[in-house]
Amino acid sequence: MAPSAQAHQRSHSLLLLQKLLSLRDSASPLTLILDTLEQGAGPLVREFIVRAKLARSKIIFISLATVKKPRDADVFIKARGKPLKALAAEIATHLPPPSTPQKTLLILDTLNPLTNSPHTSPLLPAFLTSLLPSPSTSLLAIYHTDVPVPVPVQSEYAPHPLTLLTHLATTVLRVSSLVQTIAIERARQRSLPPPEWGLAERREGVLIGLLPPQREAGVVVDMEMRRRSGRSVVGRFILSPPPPLPRPLQGNGNGGDKRGTGTGTGTGSLMLLADHPVFATPAGAADETGSGEGQEQHVTTFSLGLTEKQRRDREGIVLPYFDAQTDIGGGEGGRILYDMDGGDDFDDEEDEI
Repeated sequence: MAPSAQAHQRSHSLLLLQKLLSLRDSASPLTLILDTLEQGAGPLVREFIVRAKLARSKIIFISLATVKKPRDADVFIKARGKPLKALAAEIATHLPPPSTPQKTLLILDTLNPLTNSPHTSPLLPAFLTSLLPSPSTSLLAIYHTDVPVPVPVQSEYAPHPLTLLTHLATTVLRVSSLVQTIAIERARQRSLPPPEWGLAERREGVLIGLLPPQREAGVVVDMEMRRRSGRSVVGRFILSPPPPLPRPLQGNGNGGDKRGTGTGTGTGSLMLLADHPVFATPAGAADETGSGEGQEQHVTTFSLGLTEKQRRDREGIVLPYFDAQTDIGGGEGGRILYDMDGGDDFDDEEDEI
């Protein structure tokens, strides 16, 4: 791929994710976030809320597991224990009229109680569809992939809830820890087994999860956006939290002042995962592949060239039975040379055959 085309594709992927986070042009009516115990969807949900607040969108938070109302949510609806029909009617009362241009962001903090219940699981597709009455409304739903699913929920022939949700969603975002992703990449570069965390460790005990410095490092977002044409756009990004804002100066009673840092309330920064120093291709990698001027370039997804060291090593290799290949060059074909030792039993009949 030419450098200009590659740069265009990278900028295009970043613009798509920014458009999705800012709810521009109805980029995705139903966005599904897949998280785990090791890396929750909190940082990504906060980024959606901050950008929606900057765009003056109405934020309706539908709670099935959250106890306290988020700071920037305009409406907080407790949905636990309510029938889906009554819950949909309550949500509809807070939606702006379809004729108004105001954008609305619906956030459903978890779908697992609805997918794991035999009463609500068959009605879930119709319920999610009813929450999107107009193109100005976007639904952001979270699904915990490591929560066990009772089998069967409704029928042994019914699809898995995750399969159904990924089919309904127009965008699927998978979040993972940046610290853990870097550790896996460094192990891969050293040809070592990748480390495992959480449930994948298969250890009994308490799951500690990520430590505070690891939470502040950022999250890796795997995006799969389905366009109206049916084509999927994929990309891997890093979402870093906003820098902390300085607190206002306060007197300490002795004529001095105290300074501190508060929690950042701005938008986070986005970058491609391939631009991270651990995942970036070294600058001299292209030169080591032997792709200099005058050498034919093959249009493939991998390099066919050899470095000078690899070429010298290949010329110095002695092939097996090399002496047999040089001695039998005069039209004798592929005769096998075999040296008998003291333990072999020579058979005249087999030699004649």
